[in-house]
Amino acid sequence: MNDRHRNTYRVAIGTQQIELPLVPINPDVAISLLMTIDRGVKFMERAGAELADLVRNDRPDIVATAATLGIPLAVEVTRSLGLDDYIVLQKTPKIHLHDALVEPLSSITTDSEQVLRLDRARIPALAGKRVVLVDDVVATGGSLAACLRLLRAAGANVVAIGVLLVEGTGWRGALGADAAMVQSLGSIPSFTRDGDTWREQWD
Repeated sequence: MNDRHRNTYRVAIGTQQIELPLVPINPDVAISLLMTIDRGVKFMERAGAELADLVRNDRPDIVATAATLGIPLAVEVTRSLGLDDYIVLQKTPKIHLHDALVEPLSSITTDSEQVLRLDRARIPALAGKRVVLVDDVVATGGSLAACLRLLRAAGANVVAIGVLLVEGTGWRGALGADAAMVQSLGSIPSFTRDGDTWREQWD
């Protein structure tokens, strides 16, 4: 049972169950926060293998994700699919990205506008290839939509989207027809304040 007084939410991610902290994003709304970089190797190994099984029939040539929380997942999905390369769309202006392909994005967990960057040297790994896009959580859909635009600008054929968790349903509008490609290992609500506790909000 979820204990809102302890400010955690118990969720199933595939065959694994974990407690996620409830983190307010404003005085009246909170989210259950999944930090893949804090979950450990064994957790991510199993989650990545289970997500790989969901997208295996789409026959991807390569896995793509956005920095930073998608990276551990991309590594494990790539490994489980028997592939040996993955693409990371960067959010920081590294020196080798001065002429990168760029796409603006916004995220529910970040309080400022960001820019996704794709190293032009990596375009040949994407152009004409079957790509599966993976990420930790889809909430508003804005981050995934930006990733899709950038990958397609590089000539990628995105055949599947795999996420650990979907939050509510609002992301479907942002993704439009691409929402049909989303496969997940679990779902979480957002939370609205109800006195001194949090009430689940699924839409």
